[in-house]
Parts: sequence; structure tokens; C-alpha cells
Amino acid sequence: MSKIILTGDRPTGRLHVGHYVGSLSERVRLQNSGLYDEIYIMIADAQALTDNAEHPEKVRQNILQVALDYLACGIDPEKSTIFIQSMVPELTELTFYYMNLVTVARVQRNPTVKSEIQMRNFETSIPVGFFCYPISQAADITAFRATTVPVGEDQLPMLEQCKEIVHKFNTVYGETLTEPEIILPSNKACLRLPGIDGKAKMSKSLGNCIYLSDEEADVKKKVMSMFTDPNHLRVEDPGRVEGNPVFIYLDAFCKPEYFAEFLPEYQNLDELKAHYQRGGLGDVKVKRFLNAIMQETLEPIRNRRKEFSKDIPAVYEMLKKGSEKAEAVAAQTLAEVKAAMKEKRAEQKRQDEEYDAMVAENIKKYKADYEASKLKLEELKSSYEEVKTRYEAWTKEYPELVVTEEDDNEEEE
Repeated sequence: MSKIILTGDRPTGRLHVGHYVGSLSERVRLQNSGLYDEIYIMIADAQALTDNAEHPEKVRQNILQVALDYLACGIDPEKSTIFIQSMVPELTELTFYYMNLVTVARVQRNPTVKSEIQMRNFETSIPVGFFCYPISQAADITAFRATTVPVGEDQLPMLEQCKEIVHKFNTVYGETLTEPEIILPSNKACLRLPGIDGKAKMSKSLGNCIYLSDEEADVKKKVMSMFTDPNHLRVEDPGRVEGNPVFIYLDAFCKPEYFAEFLPEYQNLDELKAHYQRGGLGDVKVKRFLNAIMQETLEPIRNRRKEFSKDIPAVYEMLKKGSEKAEAVAAQTLAEVKAAMKEKRAEQKRQDEEYDAMVAENIKKYKADYEASKLKLEELKSSYEEVKTRYEAWTKEYPELVVTEEDDNEEEE
């Protein structure tokens, strides 16, 4: 079986460093590993509309921004197929079929759906399209027969639900769909990067992001304003590294060689953490170190992005070709799904016909038995009438032999 990757992002804004450590860097690594036959990377504009229906222009404009971020991070169109979700209409039809396999209660139990609804303050005003996100995502994954999905930790419940849909479909209609496996970042700090304000998740909608395309001055400003340990008020105070966004970012981005270049008085990150925990290390110094690391990481990405931005028509052409290829693959999968469903209907029809034939045969048998029983009853009735006639003739001929009720009573006395 071919090894295929499917992953992607919603074009609701430029991509940020949370995307980079959570999935993008892993996609580039897998792309260049040579271990996969096909890699599909989707710009999920249709999904982005589920909570941006009133702002379609925002979604449309950010398709290009996301594409540029992909290219800047190292996604190679020669090795990976980048496509736009709305240009593959087969995904919508697959979603429609899968909806019949999932209950509302099951979607409501999805932890990611719960947290996203809470974060957006939807409460009871949830757009149906947004609510059905796990189902449409399953359609995206299965349309390309993805065996591997590299995503962040927050998408794990989505993958579990996708597996359930695949299992249910294959159980009902026969082995048709491929069950995917998730790949999470090996660095636990990368599983879910917090926002610079200390919130649980970096999010474009919350405005607490460092974008991949941010200029050097913007990155520095955001890093220097990052939330830290609120109890670390003075340099000499002991500080906490657990749950401290600055140190979480260092866990995600720091490499051993950065100390010799940017902070030579420390050998490694453990020494830096130990000093901060015992006191005597200020937040500003740690943030300056983090800023140097972020600049080192983001500068080549910024530069590549600027180069690709010089030829926007070429980027659009790349998206057009990728979308055409993606549609052809999805169309093949949809045809197989419909064939499986048609075969199921044909099988059900055969079973119904066999059942109808069996019922008709039983009815015919029971009718024949009934007619035979009816004939037998007529014969018994005729015999009874004959015996009755003989008896009446006999009693008239030999009345003295007829025993009456009075005779029986006298005999008993």
C-alpha cells in the first residue's frame, strides 16, 4: 500500500510559529525523507468559511498568504501537492455521505469541537458547517487515501473521529476507505505552543501570535512583551519555568549550538533553567536570548517568502495545477465510495428479492396446505353426513334398541 500524507491549514490569516513547530517543520522533514509516495497539503478555504461566512474576502486573500508561508518554510511543489479545498468539489459530496454515519452526540463529545466553540463564544449559535468540522476533515483525509497525517496535538480527537468514520463505512459497505495514522511532533513543547499572552493556545483569532512573516522589529517587540512567571518580580527572586511561555518557546526552538553563539555563559538549556529557578536571572536577559533564537529561525523564512512574493502569478499557477491533480485523485475515491454504496444497495436488493421469493414460496405452500386441509374437511363432513343418515335410518328401523337418557338414569339407579 502506498504511503500518503494529507495535512493542511485554514486560510484565516498568515501562519504563525505555532503552525511551524506543531506541523509545518514536520511536513518539510517528511517531504524530504523520501519515505512517502504522495504528499497533499490543503489550503482549507471551505472550512475557513464555516466561521467566516460574513468575511469571504478575508478567506480569499489569505489563500495566497498561506501558500507563501508554505513555500517559505520549505514545502516544495515538486515533492508535495499544494491545493485549494474549494476547488475539489468531491470533498463536499463525501462529507454529505459521511454525515449519515455520525451522530450529533458523538460530534458534541469531540474535545476539539468543544474547546473551539468555547473559544469563539458560539454557545448555542454554532454554524452547522463549523459543527460538522470533524466530518468534513474525515472527507479530506480519506479522499486522498492518506495513511499519515502530521498535525498538532489539538487535532488528535479529529483523527480519532476520522478513524471511527472509516471503520463504520468499511463495516457497512465493505473495505473501501484507508484508515490514517497521526504523527505528532516528537518535541513535547511543540505539541501546543501557548500564545505570547500565556493563553493555552496560540491563535490568529486571539491575536497572540508571532507570525512567520513578521519583520525583525515585530518579532522582537512580541518576544519582549511575552508573559512570564508573574511572581518573578525581581532578578534575585526564584522563578518558575513550568508553564512559563518564554521557557516553553525555548524548549521548542532552542538548539545546543545557540548557546555558544548567543549566550556563552551557559552550556545548555538545563543550566539556564536552573539559574532562573534559584534566582539571579532576569526575564529580560532570557527574552533577549529567545529573541536571538527566533530571529535566527525566522530570518531565512522571511527572506524566502519575499522572493516568492516577487512572482505571484507563478504561485497561483502552482495552486491551479495542484488543485487539478487533487481533484482527479478525489474523484477516483468518490467513484469507489459510490460504487461500494451501490453494491451495498444491489446486495440489499438481492437479499430483499430472495426474502420476497421465500415469502412467496411459503405462502404458496401454506395455501396448498390450506386447500388440502379444506378438502380433507369436506371429506370428513361428507362422511359425517353419511354416518348421520345411516344412524337416523337405523333408529327408525330399530327403535327398541335406541337407548334414551331415561334408560340411562334407570340403569344407574
